[in-house]
Amino acid sequence: MDTIATEYRLEGDGADLRALPKISLHDHLDGGLRPQTLLELGEGIGLDLPASDVESMAEWFSVQSNSGSLVEYLKTFDLTTAVMQTAEGLARVAREFVLDLAADGVIYGEVRWAPEQHLARGLTLDEAVEAVQAGLEQGAEDARHQGHRIRTGQLVTAMRHTDRGLEIAELAIRHRYHGVVGFDIAGPEAGFPPSRHRTAFDYLASQFLPVTVHAGEADGLESIRSALVDGRALRLGHGVRIAEDLQIDRHDDGDMYVTLGPIAQWVRDREIALETSPSSNLQTGAIAAWGDDLVDHPFDLLYQLGFRVTVNTDNRLQSGTSLTRELALLSDAFGYDLDDLEVFQLNAAAAAFLPIDDREELAEQIEDGFDEA
Repeated sequence: MDTIATEYRLEGDGADLRALPKISLHDHLDGGLRPQTLLELGEGIGLDLPASDVESMAEWFSVQSNSGSLVEYLKTFDLTTAVMQTAEGLARVAREFVLDLAADGVIYGEVRWAPEQHLARGLTLDEAVEAVQAGLEQGAEDARHQGHRIRTGQLVTAMRHTDRGLEIAELAIRHRYHGVVGFDIAGPEAGFPPSRHRTAFDYLASQFLPVTVHAGEADGLESIRSALVDGRALRLGHGVRIAEDLQIDRHDDGDMYVTLGPIAQWVRDREIALETSPSSNLQTGAIAAWGDDLVDHPFDLLYQLGFRVTVNTDNRLQSGTSLTRELALLSDAFGYDLDDLEVFQLNAAAAAFLPIDDREELAEQIEDGFDEA
């Protein structure tokens, strides 16, 4: 598992990737626990744990998460959410989440999580959101004392296989000026299209709260279409299967010609950000149609075609990763240099669910940081 102590240098100029300013748009709170925290909180509530030490716990998550199935991958969250059922547990996880992001060079992070999954020990939806916000704010304050500048926003998430979409959307609106910056739906994608939550999306549109939707990960183009049409999504969670809407013709002279279908054309031309998560996309089988190695990921093709690609971790615990590591993996696979990595961060800044002045400030921070690298 990647640790904060791991050093990543960009081949060629030797830039320290961890020191570069970064933006994290797709990172699940219940997928970013420290193994030590999971052990301590689990033992505190008498939870049956699969391991008794940090290294073994990290290894268990790695094995469980590399099934090639999103459904199997999601089962690991039964363990993490079990220790996040109290205000104290939620606040601790949120605080450490921010500290780990800051140590990884993240200057802005959107933290997504599903409050409806954290009510087993008596919390209300509002109390759960307030506990997470308290932890995020404390984490940012602690990071500041450690010399890091970071801000965060909550992405309140509804589970797509339950029927609480409108209720969770209303929750997001209640807290929009107290940490919540947007809305998401997550969970098993195939068989649970965004259209199931059309009422919630209509309400959010009427309130002008931005939306991202998990789509194009475990399901294909129709899921993406529903995210765009029913969800009015401004970003696509993963979205890698948008590549299914590309027709690739290879000519005898070696040239490759790509024709975009209507959905891909819309996503590219409207600059709807793709929240790709390379390691996670391999683990869940999201890119199985193209291969089983990172070099097979359609990320580079989408980037070369002008899509607004962003790089994310999805779940740092399950994937044993960090944003720095994901950038290093992509650089190794596709030969990216510092300029490419800067584009990915500027893409994320432009797609952040923040006012334009704040997004421009983030872009300036990124440009200054990369200039100094």
